[in-house]
Amino acid sequence: AKKRGTRVAVINPYREPGLEKYWVPSSWDSAIVGTKVADAFFRIRVGGDIAFINGVLKHLIANDWVDREFIEGRTTGWPQLVEELQGQSFDQLERLSGASRERMREFAELYARARTAIFVWSMGVTMHRHGVANVKAIANLALARGMIGRPHTGLMAIRGHSGVQGGAEVGAVPNQFPGGVAVDEEGARKMEALWGFPVPAWRGHYAAQMIDAAHRGELDVLYCIGSNLFAVLPDSAYVRQAMERIPLRVHHDIVLNPQMFVDPADTVLLLPATTRYEMVGGNTETTTERRIIFNPQIPGPRPPEARDEWRVLIDIARRVKPEQAEKIAFGSTEEIRQEIARAVPFYDGIQYLCQKGDQIQWGGERLGEDGAFGTPDGRARFTPLRPPERDVPEGWFQLSTRRGKQFNSIVFGERDTSAGAQREDVILSDEDMKRLGLREGARVLVKSETGQFRGRVRRGAIEPGTVMMYWPEANVLIRRSMVEPEVGIPAYRNELVQVIPL
Repeated sequence: AKKRGTRVAVINPYREPGLEKYWVPSSWDSAIVGTKVADAFFRIRVGGDIAFINGVLKHLIANDWVDREFIEGRTTGWPQLVEELQGQSFDQLERLSGASRERMREFAELYARARTAIFVWSMGVTMHRHGVANVKAIANLALARGMIGRPHTGLMAIRGHSGVQGGAEVGAVPNQFPGGVAVDEEGARKMEALWGFPVPAWRGHYAAQMIDAAHRGELDVLYCIGSNLFAVLPDSAYVRQAMERIPLRVHHDIVLNPQMFVDPADTVLLLPATTRYEMVGGNTETTTERRIIFNPQIPGPRPPEARDEWRVLIDIARRVKPEQAEKIAFGSTEEIRQEIARAVPFYDGIQYLCQKGDQIQWGGERLGEDGAFGTPDGRARFTPLRPPERDVPEGWFQLSTRRGKQFNSIVFGERDTSAGAQREDVILSDEDMKRLGLREGARVLVKSETGQFRGRVRRGAIEPGTVMMYWPEANVLIRRSMVEPEVGIPAYRNELVQVIPL
């Protein structure tokens, strides 16, 4: 994209060094001198996304830099959004975003000059108490100039796992049946008609809710597939206590991890699993652009004890409900893909994927291209949003978390080569270091209402009033009670902490 002339604008509390100079090994010039990724950088407060975007929208509206034909013909809710923005002053938006109205206008001008735009975000946007609203704000910005449904435009959420997108779409979430059908009485009746047996209409627990239930002594069995809740959830001490109160824990995984060694109330079972490339018949994954890709089995030696997760789950289900065993008598992953096509209409075509390279993209190359969106009236929706208020007491900081050389909770190296930092480093602005009388490498104690962490100070190009630390090490500081209410994601970027020199 950069080689074709794409300009990259970044909105973030931290000026990522990797966006200033990144080394691409496949390109000899980049491998030698590096590649500059970001063309423009807009620094905001942690949690200031909605305020910044609303300020940009005000500039777009005031200068008539919006696509009125698209808005009038393909959206709904624009008048309500405009009315909401009229009630928000730039003084308020500057205070809540950490950016000046001039910087908001600079972004608006950059956006207005662009013929096309793609909006890309990840967990820095979603892991807030207002994470869903953050995403809706980005959608507002894209819709305002018709940047959805045509070539080189769109909304793109970056996923942390290759199984997240497809897992949610086929029902591996507590609030939806396969295909996005809501878990309620109506949804249960729909699935019962499809499957031929009664389906519960009550919603399950999100991961954090499971741990709360376990802590209250309400969980009899916890079956974990490829997870490490002890490492990834906030308030590690609380999570340990909860897991110790579960009578039976089953951990089905390809590697050992710390949660498996937390003492049980009674029994822990460790079940070795096969990897995706060891499954007979292959399997699929869904990428962030809705592409369903077939993963073939790779020949080679196999640990004799390891079993595919799906085979174990089916064995358990058939023993729990023997009278319905014939309903789930799947003998291969091919049969499961046939069932997915039946239960998830927009996944139709998955049943034909069987060889390396086979793939389909549900919804076509881009959603909304035919002029219709996946809503009852076929129109995209603007959402009026108010920026969240956040008063930080004197002497306190907003905590933001980051990842380094790791995949989820599996850390591959103590040094983050991109930021030039160690896992124990506490990243502060130069302004805050001077105010606290700290030098590079000084030992500090970071405290919150939940816990504390000892580390070393490192100077970084970060918004003053912000502390950045590595995840999951910083989980000891984060309150378990802070979650996104709509989707249950822990608010890893909403904690307040103190930094105390040692």
